[in-house]
Amino acid sequence: MGHVLRIGGPRPVRPGALDGVLRAATGEDATLGGEVRGRALIFWDPADPARKRDAIDTDQITPTTDCVSESLETLDERWKAGAFRHLMPGFRARVHRGESFVIAGDRFAIGSSREMSPAGLKGIADECGRVMVIVVGNGLGDIFRRSALNLGLHVVQSPEAVADARDGDELAFDPATRRVTNLTRGKSYEPLPLSAREETNRRTGGIVTLGRRELAASLREPRIAWPDAATARGLSTTEQIVWAHRVDPTEEVRPGATVRVWADLLPASDGTAPFAIHTFDQITGGERLHPRQAAISADHFVFTGAEADDKQTAIGRAFAARHGITKPHYATPGDGIFHFYFPEQGLVAPGAIVAGADSHSRAYGAYGALGFGVGSTTIGFGWATGYVYLTVPRQRRVAFTGRLPAWVGGKDVVLTLLRTWGVQQAQGMSVEFVDADGQLPVAYRNTIANMMAEAEAFSGIFAADDVTYAWYARMGLTGLPYPRLAPGADASWAIDETLDLATLAPMVAKPFSPGNAVPADELARERLTFDKAMIGSCTNGSYDDLLQAALVLAAAGGRARTPLIVFPGSGDVKRSIERAEPRLDGRSIADVLRAAGAEIRESWCGPCFGQGPDKLRPGERAITSFNRNWQNRMGVGGEGYLASPAVVASSVLAGYIAPPEALGLRWDPEKFGV
Repeated sequence: MGHVLRIGGPRPVRPGALDGVLRAATGEDATLGGEVRGRALIFWDPADPARKRDAIDTDQITPTTDCVSESLETLDERWKAGAFRHLMPGFRARVHRGESFVIAGDRFAIGSSREMSPAGLKGIADECGRVMVIVVGNGLGDIFRRSALNLGLHVVQSPEAVADARDGDELAFDPATRRVTNLTRGKSYEPLPLSAREETNRRTGGIVTLGRRELAASLREPRIAWPDAATARGLSTTEQIVWAHRVDPTEEVRPGATVRVWADLLPASDGTAPFAIHTFDQITGGERLHPRQAAISADHFVFTGAEADDKQTAIGRAFAARHGITKPHYATPGDGIFHFYFPEQGLVAPGAIVAGADSHSRAYGAYGALGFGVGSTTIGFGWATGYVYLTVPRQRRVAFTGRLPAWVGGKDVVLTLLRTWGVQQAQGMSVEFVDADGQLPVAYRNTIANMMAEAEAFSGIFAADDVTYAWYARMGLTGLPYPRLAPGADASWAIDETLDLATLAPMVAKPFSPGNAVPADELARERLTFDKAMIGSCTNGSYDDLLQAALVLAAAGGRARTPLIVFPGSGDVKRSIERAEPRLDGRSIADVLRAAGAEIRESWCGPCFGQGPDKLRPGERAITSFNRNWQNRMGVGGEGYLASPAVVASSVLAGYIAPPEALGLRWDPEKFGV
């Protein structure tokens, strides 16, 4: 039997060990500098040359192969070299020539938590003695925005400034007011304001200075105090968790307020850990303090055979060894993708706060925890202090009604939401899902909460219910530390909506957006072939996900018509699928997969973000159960389609993208349900 681990205080610190670090911290305003000037560098929309380009995601800002640090001393070299490598190959040289005001459209820097993006952009300007200012329209990737504030990279949201800008325009930026002036056009623009706490933190020197200033006061035992019934009645589940975890119990929990919250777990991957380690060392002096709530998983840059990737992974491994971080808080290659591995190991509990240096940390909402993505510097700050800063998002509720129809699972639910929400998506809100009938197993909930990253939500959460607690019991995890929560009857919702599950159908997302989803039976009429099929990832790599695929393969029979590659979500899942499964007449899931021609890989992220030998090559097309199909995401020049494990399985047998009905399979919930 396992036991869910609880939040804890700091380990003892040697007397006087932090004196030098703490003396370096002051509460005085940092030098913001004088007026910044430069020329416009504009990203135009290739489909409409009169418009600025929208939805530039962080994969396009910093391609996967450039998210590598071979040492802490050369941390940002690859980040600078790879900035906009495919979208604008001459970007670095243009900034050096004085085009230091980067202009883009709406929804800039959505997606990944990779802080390599803002750090690399800032580094390009720094190396030539310039100051970069990024000016964007409506919508800005929240993790990127927070990371930019941490680093001192100036980012301004002003749709009017974006609309007016033209190539060659001379612009000016006032660091004190954040006002942008287009000197060529003779117009000034006010920025979308920061919260009061964000503005204070910006003015006082960034996250390292902030961490040094707050370090001494943070060295105490966290106190988690839940709201009484009257207070909880007016709060969503997310807001109750934030309320309970406040460092300062006098801080108000309301949308737009920035508060400090104690974290139960602060995980990073081998990709995001190096910058977190660098930040932690800068704040604490390195050896003086044990990192708090720290967890690292080697799941991104492993199994590639690349020397640079091995050096990157070695940074996290050495840090873990230096500070005595062992399993389950340090996951070695093959242990699993951390969004599966850490919950399995009892490091995530209902009611917990898990801030992870990976955008898919929203997945922890499937377990009733408040999971959200942050940048590496926030993780390093949290490892030092035990808490993170959080700006309370607006709340959105989605209540599920009706009964799930044939072949519809969590992937179909979330693809339908992304399609329905359109370009607005979740608008940075915390999305609370209500599954009153308990139809959605944790595997489905994981897929939905996980892909709130693609929905551009702050988080997605299912308040823990009987389904949740049954999962913990089945996993043998006892001693859950926090009370059972539910949204208050008087909670305020910025958007309150329902989704009738009975109206859904199996869905497939076409390139290059998860929201570009269509019913699978419609796409089947196109007889769209592909080069390979892949099942797994942190979105659909659970035992139940792989069981669903195996049930389709076993019922239909036959062999895959293209390569079929499987990535279990964790090492435990990989071992479990080798055991006899009663619903497969005693065969194991792995036996069924291999009999259909599948190859089962180690548990890691791999081609889901364009890594390893299975990534897509130029011109290749794949049907996958992954979470993102943005341009170049699964490999430069490849095309990725997204679907449920059941649809991927039926497609690989049909030889074209199609739902299970195309194989003549008739839905039987006793036979195919999970």
